[in-house]
Amino acid sequence: MQEFKPVKEGKVREIYDIGESLVIVATDRISCFDVILNNKVEKKGAVLTQMSKFWFDMTKDILPNHMISVDVNDMPEFFRSGQFQGKSMLCKKLEMLPVECIVRGYITGSGWASYKENGTVCGIRLPEGLKESDKLAEPIYTPSTKAEIGDHDENISFEQSVAYLEERYPGKGAEYAEKMRDYTVALYKKCAEYALTRGIIIADTKFEFGLDEEGNIVLGDEMLTPDSSRFWPAAGYEPGHGQPSFDKQFARDWLRANPGNDWTLPQDILEKTIAKYLQGYELLTGKPLE
Repeated sequence: MQEFKPVKEGKVREIYDIGESLVIVATDRISCFDVILNNKVEKKGAVLTQMSKFWFDMTKDILPNHMISVDVNDMPEFFRSGQFQGKSMLCKKLEMLPVECIVRGYITGSGWASYKENGTVCGIRLPEGLKESDKLAEPIYTPSTKAEIGDHDENISFEQSVAYLEERYPGKGAEYAEKMRDYTVALYKKCAEYALTRGIIIADTKFEFGLDEEGNIVLGDEMLTPDSSRFWPAAGYEPGHGQPSFDKQFARDWLRANPGNDWTLPQDILEKTIAKYLQGYELLTGKPLE
């Protein structure tokens, strides 16, 4: 049996090059504040992979994505062991574009902090008098550069994203930037509308795009997972303060409240965290994680 080593390891995911295509494995690692914690969160990798699959299937009418299969039987034998089951996605190879495409439908997090300071989010002026967690009249697109592990992504304006892409793809900067923006907003609108019918608010999310061999823009990476998005329960939604969420908020809150934590979570916080991930998955897809 041929053995494979990851060609790239992110905070949570590992990428294996198997020749014509890639296998992307979502591990059970968890990162908060750009640091990989010492704990593993069991089943988290499967939630991320299966949730991405759900959304990729739902949005292929908007644009193609890189997913080929999540069945390990379609992958080399190496990936058919238990540790990869449910967590692995066979994907087309893309040349990833170096911009993270962030879309915000509600004002929260760093966007809220920026708005309080000067009435703008990533240089976009918003109406006066918004409260924390308010829904925006229209989703806003706030791209950022992609940082290497250990660095922080840097928010840039749409105009800066054009220049940033133009530098790397002469003659294509404006076209790529506009397509990425338009796809990002279209994907968000379709999925946020659907999620609301399932009792979940998607406050914000990020997408990543790449180019296929023909130079077409294709959706890559993960899609609308609790790691890349803020999911709030629609029941009890009330602007004016932060909202509970279906993601690693339990972990983040505990780390903030317990300085000197050595980046290690107690068992009860781990259990609450995975329970939130699983609950979000079941609500959105209408079925328990297999």
